[in-house]
Amino acid sequence: MVVTRAAHFLVALVLSCLLAFDARADSLASFLPEIEPAELAPGADAIGPVREDVPVAPVLKGGETVAWAFLTSDFVGTTGYSGKPIHVVAAIDGDAVLTGVKLVKHSEPIVLIGIPNARMVELTEGYAGLDLKREVETGGEGHDLDIISGATVTVMVIDDSVVRAGIKVARAMGLGGLSEVQADGPKREVDMAKTATHDWATLSGDGSIRRLTLDVGQVNAAFEATGDQRAIKRPEKGNPEDTFIDMHVALVSVPSIGKSLLGEAEYQNMVNWLDEGEHAILVLGRGKYSFKGSGYVRGGIFDRIQLIQGDNSVRFFDRQHRRLGAVAAEDAPSFTELDIFKIPADAEFDPTEPFRLQLLVQRAIGAVEKTFLTFDLGYKLPEQYLLPVAPAPKVVDDATGEAAAKSALWQRIWKDRQVEIAVLGAMLLVLTITFFFQFHATMNARVFYWFRIGFLTMTLFFIGWYANAQLSVVNIMALAGSLRSGFTWDAFLLDPLVFIQWFAVAAALLFWGRGAYCGWLCPFGALQELTNKIARALKVPQWTLPWGLNERLWPIKYMIFLALFGLSMVSIPLAEHYAEIEPFKTAIILKFMRDWPFVVFAVGLLVIGLFIERFYCRYLCPLGAALAIPARIRMFDWLRRYKDCGNPCQTCANECPVQAIHPTGEINPNECVTCLHCQVLYQSESKCPVVIRQLKRRAKTGSVKLKTPLGQPPANHPNAKPQTVS
Repeated sequence: MVVTRAAHFLVALVLSCLLAFDARADSLASFLPEIEPAELAPGADAIGPVREDVPVAPVLKGGETVAWAFLTSDFVGTTGYSGKPIHVVAAIDGDAVLTGVKLVKHSEPIVLIGIPNARMVELTEGYAGLDLKREVETGGEGHDLDIISGATVTVMVIDDSVVRAGIKVARAMGLGGLSEVQADGPKREVDMAKTATHDWATLSGDGSIRRLTLDVGQVNAAFEATGDQRAIKRPEKGNPEDTFIDMHVALVSVPSIGKSLLGEAEYQNMVNWLDEGEHAILVLGRGKYSFKGSGYVRGGIFDRIQLIQGDNSVRFFDRQHRRLGAVAAEDAPSFTELDIFKIPADAEFDPTEPFRLQLLVQRAIGAVEKTFLTFDLGYKLPEQYLLPVAPAPKVVDDATGEAAAKSALWQRIWKDRQVEIAVLGAMLLVLTITFFFQFHATMNARVFYWFRIGFLTMTLFFIGWYANAQLSVVNIMALAGSLRSGFTWDAFLLDPLVFIQWFAVAAALLFWGRGAYCGWLCPFGALQELTNKIARALKVPQWTLPWGLNERLWPIKYMIFLALFGLSMVSIPLAEHYAEIEPFKTAIILKFMRDWPFVVFAVGLLVIGLFIERFYCRYLCPLGAALAIPARIRMFDWLRRYKDCGNPCQTCANECPVQAIHPTGEINPNECVTCLHCQVLYQSESKCPVVIRQLKRRAKTGSVKLKTPLGQPPANHPNAKPQTVS
């Protein structure tokens, strides 16, 4: 009867949500009525209709168009955690400068509920004034990201959407001198058959080698032009005519240029070093300033130079670098720096198109503070090295470029979090070894106790409070929504630690059930257990619920999960709102820095957990319920049991921290968190009756008492008992 009423209530709730669901399509026209014109451009008093050819609308001031409004999701498909775009309306003027930016809608997970809305609005509006011409020149690195704790990925998604969409609008409208990239003639390719070598003078004369020369006077004058008095007061020492830097560049992956400058043997070594689709440049330098610097020794990156071609930029790392002993071309001058840099295939570098090598010149203006200027060395491969290619029919697929941009975004995030990924990988490896060799790991009760305390502490502080990688039932709802609307990996790859954990959880479900995550890798679960350990040390009384009541409280978490999952079928944002039954965002992601009702709820659960260990995990956690449902599909029963377990011995059942062991001795895999305490007891010479009895028998027969646990009885032993589940 209770189940029937609950089902009726759930159906009625879903139907009411369906009736209230707003099916309005998200478009520029739908958002513009909610925005004041002055929010998109200072002094604007009206917004015109959306154009049919390009989805933009004129922002008007006194009847004159001062900017063009656009919706980022109309131009780029970057998605957040929810698998849906973050909708931002922005406006761009004739100089390709953003005049106004407004966050209008998102479907991000509940993590943002704890962040003040004003903070997200402030961050988004901060893009007003961004010069998109500068973004094109620097390959998207012309500004700094303002990261918000707990919303790092969301901020990066907003940044990617605003910048890329703005550039596309500028190109489509011809703003700021930007225009759609079009071929000026037939496509060309490098003539790899030309292998003739030339001397230095010839290569310099025909443009195969390009040069940038700066003297001390030019550099000092450039810093003076900035108006920065701190930099002006620290001029470069020396005569104004002294060479500051004399830098030369050549594209040595072109056979004729490469063999001329490197020599036959070194050229072949370079060819073997390059993979398919990769190219290489030779950079030569002399003078007071080094284009390499010394930063690459510490950080592995050459931060003083970068290659820029169109919208793409390439920074070089130490693994993409080789030194050259000497220039092979006749009459070549001497250089103090001779270095070959590899251009990776994924940089989308086209050797037939012009590019530039940008030099960063830095000047110290304080103990640790520096200011910078950039100087460009342009390069264009001479025509004699190029062959025309007959044009082939080609269908332009903007989806390809969009997919590449999405891929670049998540790859950038993974690259930035290499250290965190390595630490998480080490933790998963240690846990896997512990589970596979759990009998040996639990031999010494004291050692295992402190190992578990240490692991849970690492889970709480590193995975939880530092990396903010707490899993949530919201992730499951987002996955279900993505499967309905067209699954892509991009949204789930945005947070590498969460992605890796979900793959680990999926594998662990096949071997051990839900306990691998709930008992070891859940930061909030670790917080509950550690605070309970402190409470026990302070002699706080512990409450053990009667078995009958304990069994009847278990289903609550399954009902919560099913209700949330049903809501997510209708509206993910609505389900995410009710998913605040999870205190994870308050206690872990936002570290209790939220509105007081959320904090009171989370602290209340922890207080109850001081008396009833893991109260929330056992009775309320929808994520635990979701992981428990497939727990019975695990392939092995790893937890060892004796025939006496449950009849008559109740030691394990009485000491199980989550009361997952039935009075009859069976372990319920849906409720077990695999803390392995029962395996410690299984080998205990002071608590397990079977072990004690065997030791007494050995003592009577004169056998030496074993200092190590007795182990699992053989299958034909009278005390052996296979694991069973309820």
